[in-house]
Amino acid sequence: MAFQDWMKQANLIGGEWVGADSGETIDVTNPVDGSVIGTIPKGGKAETERAISAATEAFPGFRDMSLMDRCNLLWRLHDALMDNQKELAELLTVEMGKPMAESMGEIAIGAQYVRWFAEEARRAKGEIVPAGVNGRRILVTKHAIGVVGMITPWNFPSSMLARKVAPALAMGCTVVAKPATATPYSGLAWGALCEEAGYPKGVMNVVTGSAKDISKAMMESFAVRKITFTGSTEVGKELMRGAADTVKKVSMELGGNAPFVVFDDADIDKAIDGAMVSKFRNAGQTCVCANRIYVQAGIHDAFVAKLKARTEAMKVGDGREDGVEQGPMIDMDAVEKVEDFVADAKAKGGEIVTGGDRHEKGGTFFQPTIITGATQDMKFAHEEIFGPIAPVFKFETEEEAIRLANDTVYGLACYAYTSDLGRAFRLNEGLQYGMIGINSGLITTVEAPFGGVKESGLGKEGGSQGLEDYVETKYVCIDGI
Repeated sequence: MAFQDWMKQANLIGGEWVGADSGETIDVTNPVDGSVIGTIPKGGKAETERAISAATEAFPGFRDMSLMDRCNLLWRLHDALMDNQKELAELLTVEMGKPMAESMGEIAIGAQYVRWFAEEARRAKGEIVPAGVNGRRILVTKHAIGVVGMITPWNFPSSMLARKVAPALAMGCTVVAKPATATPYSGLAWGALCEEAGYPKGVMNVVTGSAKDISKAMMESFAVRKITFTGSTEVGKELMRGAADTVKKVSMELGGNAPFVVFDDADIDKAIDGAMVSKFRNAGQTCVCANRIYVQAGIHDAFVAKLKARTEAMKVGDGREDGVEQGPMIDMDAVEKVEDFVADAKAKGGEIVTGGDRHEKGGTFFQPTIITGATQDMKFAHEEIFGPIAPVFKFETEEEAIRLANDTVYGLACYAYTSDLGRAFRLNEGLQYGMIGINSGLITTVEAPFGGVKESGLGKEGGSQGLEDYVETKYVCIDGI
């Protein structure tokens, strides 16, 4: 198969691939050159309501399917992903721009999430609690929450959906998913994959089009009992307000402002490796990437020199070309935002060590950039960059590093490099983040809970905790025993 075979240019509603009621479409472009690669339906309220109805109708039968049958479907879904990994990865690269190596990894970790929850669903246990009086038994049981609305971003259009779809399907929930308009095909492919795996009609529905109209229809529907969203904190707050009217359960994986702290006693080469993968993966367009690099004064200059050499050696280009390490940014708005960060830093005394401009390849390509002399009054100290800029701050003491790292409303991921075991435990206590990488710049794994604190969100994805957002807990008191 070719990647075009997975490029569905229609919505999946109730087991049928359909266009928008109006017949309107939206062009989808390749960020490498802006060329149109296809169209998607411009759906809205009516299409979403039909998808919700289909999911509502399918829910009782799917919920009551035997556990092992649901697990077997997940195994088949895992195999469908891995059997078509290269084609799905190429589709992802064409619509999003990231290098093929990264896209292959994204499809693989999506499959791992499916496999993990196929296994974890068999351990979604309740409990029997000792009663306070004789003759009673207290049972605590877990049940599928119902129809789940899923809204996913453009930067990881396949794996972000995997983290939501897999636990939902594992527990017997049905799905209405809205992928990002910029990268819809990787989301629509999940509909085709679920078909191939044998899921009943209506269990998986995918709707594209107006984000405002689709999300509004989800929020207004009482039948949708859970909303899961990955995206900006601003949009997340709006969705939380909307969920209040029907008291939906929500899980939110929102913005980040990750500090990357390097202490004098760190292995510098290992820290450089971690900084490169954390900062420049997906051209810096990740919610957990290093946004602020804090380096202790004793090794600051040596660290910057090595980071400069590695950064300037990066190959920038079309993600389908061999050896490319950084692709284009998603669109021109993203480029202009990065330029604004650079201009702000320069105006406030920052020094451009390398990069700082649009790339000679044109379009939305941007040079991998390092800025030294970064200070807390610069925009990127408090705002998410979402681009290939590595600002380097200098600090003196451990206490100062922790204070600066926590100086943000966000609390998603952070990273620290040190050889001091005691310091590692102090950092775990002191850093206000949902995920902490000690001597590692790449920490996402299916076995661990992914999620933040403060304004970075609510709920967890992955790990045994990843099932909790898709279940309701009931208590049954049985008397007269």
